[in-house]
Amino acid sequence: MNQAYLYDAVRTPFGKFGGGLAGVRPDDLAAEVVKASVSRAKDLDPAHIDEVVFGNANGAGEENRNVARMATLLAGLPTSIPGTTVNRLCGSSLDAAIIASRQINAGEADVVLVGGVESMSRAPWVLPKTEKPYPAGDMTLASTTLGWRLVNRRMPAEWTVSLGEATEQLRERFRISRERQDEFAANSHNLADAAWNAGRYDNQVIAVPGTDLTRDEGIRPNSSAQKLAGLKTVFRPAADDPADGAAAGGTVTAGNASPLSDGASAAFLGSEAGGTELGLAPLARIAGRGAAANEPQFFGFAPVEAANQALKRAGIGWGEVAAVELNEAFAAQSLACLDAWEVDPALVNAWGGAVAIGHPLGASGIRILGTLARRLEASGERWGVAAICIGVGQGLAVVLENVNATK
Repeated sequence: MNQAYLYDAVRTPFGKFGGGLAGVRPDDLAAEVVKASVSRAKDLDPAHIDEVVFGNANGAGEENRNVARMATLLAGLPTSIPGTTVNRLCGSSLDAAIIASRQINAGEADVVLVGGVESMSRAPWVLPKTEKPYPAGDMTLASTTLGWRLVNRRMPAEWTVSLGEATEQLRERFRISRERQDEFAANSHNLADAAWNAGRYDNQVIAVPGTDLTRDEGIRPNSSAQKLAGLKTVFRPAADDPADGAAAGGTVTAGNASPLSDGASAAFLGSEAGGTELGLAPLARIAGRGAAANEPQFFGFAPVEAANQALKRAGIGWGEVAAVELNEAFAAQSLACLDAWEVDPALVNAWGGAVAIGHPLGASGIRILGTLARRLEASGERWGVAAICIGVGQGLAVVLENVNATK
């Protein structure tokens, strides 16, 4: 079996909803990371890319259903390169990497460009089609930005609650307080700010032409739990005692949840022969993969089993893991996962997480995978885990092995 390696990863800055990237179509965002990836592979003949696999959670608007193909064409790559788009909601681009790694393992590809994109700012409203022409009543537009829409009436009501309400239920189950959530969120902002200031993202983030955004737009330097404690809860009225994780009141705020975001990411995966084609040395080997599912309303906990599966398949345990990138959909769900893994919090999202950086759904999986590879490269340590929760009760995880480890 061929080994699958991660050779490079790039992304745009992540913009806030209605912010610095809102004027850019998602297919154009995707095209920019495709072009940047190809330009960084100095020896590559683009015609030798076997496939382009992109993740996207929407697809209902300017993505034109298959944004992988659209981005490849817009980037000026040869029309002979096939492209497919994956939709596993928040895990879409990590799923793209998993799919590509299997192609490489099976000997069906040597060079695969993977990535993901989302413009939550530009997600369209949709109308359901009527069952008969000329209906007399009003019809309601449904937003495709995030979450359930046009819900099948046969779905149990407890499955179709909002992502925020689902997170409130999860934190009740695991008694996670508002105070812990705000502390976690503030730390995410401060770590992200420190990482940017230290140049950690300089070789990962590319500018988007026609925009002024140079770093992730949602980061709030000098955040503190005390400042975040003043924000109002969004999905339930506030609990009487914010330190009581079992209180029935609300704890989730705009400050301890990831923001709606825009952005794109891409990475080159390949075999050993693919590295020669690219002219790049491998950063890491795809050593293990995992997918798991549970009740839809407890989607935030699904990465726990996904990561455990991936570690088992890689042949290692949590004690050997030196770095974790867990997508922070919400501080509460992140804390629930960390508590279940019993991992040292200092190993998790050391360069900031999605609460600060942002969560453009289709792009986040490759964002965490690329960051994990660069963290292992910087530390010289061997093993890392990238994991992500997915709406409707799923989780994905990938274990990376730093092939140049010194520790």
